[in-house]
Amino acid sequence: MTLASPVLYVVICGASNAAGSYDFIADTIDDGWRVCAITTPMGARFVDVAHLADLTGHPVRSAYKNPADPDVLPRADACVVAPASFNTVNKLANGICDTLAAGVVCEAIGDRTPIIVAPWLNRALAGHGAYARSIACLRAEGVCVVLTEQTRPDRPRHDPGGSFPWAAVLAEVRGLPAARAGKVTGPPISR
Repeated sequence: MTLASPVLYVVICGASNAAGSYDFIADTIDDGWRVCAITTPMGARFVDVAHLADLTGHPVRSAYKNPADPDVLPRADACVVAPASFNTVNKLANGICDTLAAGVVCEAIGDRTPIIVAPWLNRALAGHGAYARSIACLRAEGVCVVLTEQTRPDRPRHDPGGSFPWAAVLAEVRGLPAARAGKVTGPPISR
């Protein structure tokens, strides 16, 4: 039996720091993950889709496929949603699957696939009651939510600044069981 690299879906939303996903993805690949990038429709505007495809070796998806077409991405062992927008956080918590990105993650929540969500939004949106309820709902579903001073729903309304917590998200990924164990897939490869 051989150990195959575990598969990590990285879901990228439309946020100012979405391009930071390139280094994050490179780091997870260096750690032994096979990475597939999925963007929200708005997220595709914030990244270089061709660069992501070259980096991961997989097509970048942002829309549902025709049901008759084959799946082009392997099944995920874990998912990261980073940066996660206000809209996507609320969609995931409420099971709204109107985009491929939200649908894939909602299915992963239902399958109990490990999921890490790292929101990035302004303080006004972080103070909205729907956001606080969505964070609580995602945590109740077993989703790991990575928050910062800017993205905590219980903080004062001033914007503390700061940067997206890519290092904290990477630390969470490195702690996942699939990151430590790999996945047994079949007979050994002859060299």
